[in-house]
Amino acid sequence: MVLAKSAEMNPQTVSEGNLLRNCVLFGRLLRMSGIEVTPTQMVDLVDSLQYVDIGNKYDFKNSARALLVNRQTDLETFEQAFEIFWRAREEGDLREVDIASLQQPNEQQKIEIQQLDTGDDGDAHEQEDVDADEDDLETVYTYSAREMLRQKDFGKLREDELLLLKRLMNKMEWSLPERRTRRSLLHPTGNLLDLRQSFRQNLRFGGEFLQLSQRRRKYKRRPVVIICDISGSMERYSRVLLQFIYAISSDLDKVESFVFSTRLTRITKQLQHRNVDDALDEAALAIRDWAGGTRIGDAIKRFNFEWGRRVLGQGAVVLIISDGWDRGDIALLAHEMDRLHRSCHRLIWLNPLLGAADYEPLVRGIQAALPHIDDFLPVHNLASLEQLAALLSKWRSPRLSRP
Repeated sequence: MVLAKSAEMNPQTVSEGNLLRNCVLFGRLLRMSGIEVTPTQMVDLVDSLQYVDIGNKYDFKNSARALLVNRQTDLETFEQAFEIFWRAREEGDLREVDIASLQQPNEQQKIEIQQLDTGDDGDAHEQEDVDADEDDLETVYTYSAREMLRQKDFGKLREDELLLLKRLMNKMEWSLPERRTRRSLLHPTGNLLDLRQSFRQNLRFGGEFLQLSQRRRKYKRRPVVIICDISGSMERYSRVLLQFIYAISSDLDKVESFVFSTRLTRITKQLQHRNVDDALDEAALAIRDWAGGTRIGDAIKRFNFEWGRRVLGQGAVVLIISDGWDRGDIALLAHEMDRLHRSCHRLIWLNPLLGAADYEPLVRGIQAALPHIDDFLPVHNLASLEQLAALLSKWRSPRLSRP
């Protein structure tokens, strides 16, 4: 793409050439790389071309970075994506790229894209051996293995994709909502007066109260309880969901994990291994009813009576992962779900079938549980896990809104 040597451009000039199309494709590449770029930001970028000297590569890059990057952690990814997409032949001159011929990348392109996703730049000596004539070939990578994996259903993943998914899950950051405790701590902007500390602090003034010490309530992370269905109807999702449970257990403290089919099994200790494969293998050995029938009501009842008081005492967030197929007593399920809902801070039901466009909650188990849950979310791909992480982090607001 040849850039204009003058800053005088009108919208008609932009739309007639390839600049607008390549700007849109560049925004698509950023989204595939994990940078959240909205259509409004792309419109702002195109509008800015009327005021920016796009003949200067660095002016254009700085403008795009200011308009498209919202987080500091995305700066490095943006720099790498820009250098790949807008690779300059010489300063102020970018060559036109044939986008259509690059929809299906070759093996070398896939390797380079995988290096971009994992942050691996390859061996230095291999970079030095690249022929200078290859600079004439400008390539745009519209393929992203990570983006395709984010949208792919867990039940359709291949073995190599499962390995990549495991690494991506381990990199996810989980932040849980916080609760205000009865304890307090010294804080300069607190709303509680600390008389004892105030007396001690003002002894040097002869007992005159010239300075007051303040305190505020302490906040602690809420515990998490995960109850996962591993019955026959959930078999194609069970292994991946156990990896998800391991990932969130490794990233957070106070996480209790349970699985059920016809009986309830606690696997918290088994998931404490540092190696994910060893943890999942030990968890599998502890589970005796893998891929069996489904009795959700009986499992929830046993949890309420045997474990509820132990793990729900600090306002826990409960995640139930199930498709809702139940062969047990539906009335029992509704009763125990109501008891569980009243015992926890928030009850979230994650359903892998909810990701289907034509899904309707028609099974009896889901219909009995829906009146007693706070959030009904899908859990069928990596994007749905990111949605769950965003929802949990959104609740971390009490200490920000109060002193």
